[in-house]
Amino acid sequence: MIAKLQCVVVDCPDPLALARFYSAVLGWRVDADDSDPGWVWLTDPGTRQRIAFQRVEGEYVPPRWPDPAHPQQMHLDFDVDTREDVERAQREVVALGATFLHDSGGRERGFLVFTDPAGHPFCLCYGQQGVVPS
Repeated sequence: MIAKLQCVVVDCPDPLALARFYSAVLGWRVDADDSDPGWVWLTDPGTRQRIAFQRVEGEYVPPRWPDPAHPQQMHLDFDVDTREDVERAQREVVALGATFLHDSGGRERGFLVFTDPAGHPFCLCYGQQGVVPS
């Protein structure tokens, strides 16, 4: 091992707004520093895992999934247990400002694709916890 992951950094036009969106999704704490509004941390109080949100200077061009001319740049996957849980989660993230894009269609295992308010794709995955990738 060369290094440990410090955090994921997400480019966006409004770091505080996007951090608040993901705070509502994850229940993590927003750590904003008034001296630097271009950088906001989102921290899991239990594990201290972090995601950072960084303001893009100039014109922000959001990704357009699955358009390769506007690649997704990065995306986050979030786990829920069941299809019923993902349906509840879908209502909640849409109410927060997410846009629904795609349903993989699985009954027991699958994912739903959304974009956050800044246009980044993210997935709500269900039935996949404990599944080891091959």
